[in-house]
Amino acid sequence: MKMLVDLHTHTISSGHAYSTISENALAASRKGLQLLGMTDHGPSMLGAPSLYHFGNLAIMPEELYGVRILPGVEANIISHEGELDLPINYLTRMKLVLAGLHVQCYPGGTIEQNTQAYIKAMENPFTDMMVHPGRPEFELDLEKIAYMSAQLQVPVEINNSSLAAGKKETQENCHRFASYMAKYKGPIIIGSDAHFWDRVGVFDRSLQLVEDAGILEDQILNISPQRVLDYLQDRRRRRFTTI
Repeated sequence: MKMLVDLHTHTISSGHAYSTISENALAASRKGLQLLGMTDHGPSMLGAPSLYHFGNLAIMPEELYGVRILPGVEANIISHEGELDLPINYLTRMKLVLAGLHVQCYPGGTIEQNTQAYIKAMENPFTDMMVHPGRPEFELDLEKIAYMSAQLQVPVEINNSSLAAGKKETQENCHRFASYMAKYKGPIIIGSDAHFWDRVGVFDRSLQLVEDAGILEDQILNISPQRVLDYLQDRRRRRFTTI
């Protein structure tokens, strides 16, 4: 399976990633990628960029090294109600909005509270995709999330960096989640979550997991640049009927 899109990558602006957008784009180009998400962490994370960073993304070129760039954010869920840490007037400017749970940004809670927060963020019309549900810091009802992904048609990520981390609990969570996504047939993205340029476009563990779980190629949004762009365009049209 040839992947042409990586929607989850970080630059030095995130504070704990170590490559520039130019370095990431060059790596993407050399690997044959056609579309690259630039999704630095939202401002509530320690070391993350301020609102000025997100407000100035409009200056970004549409293309670097022949790779189309989608400037956006990996927003942090900051409450049990699924609130995001980027105000709506900034979210509307993003070409790509990912959302997920992170230590120091989210207060934590019971499995019910954590799952509610994740699903509420998924229901937010400004959220395009959800990320790394398999991380063990916050217990989630992974089957319910997979079911809601299918109902809402909001993609949830199979995160290559989570799988590469090697933690037993993370591995088990990711495998369970993949099996639920295969069961409910919800849309997924496969993301590198690269924090250094050499990890851009690295999907080996995620692709193996997708195959082992029996997830269909049709479920994978970012297998095709056009599939991603069509989804994002439709997502933005739908906002006007839900807000």
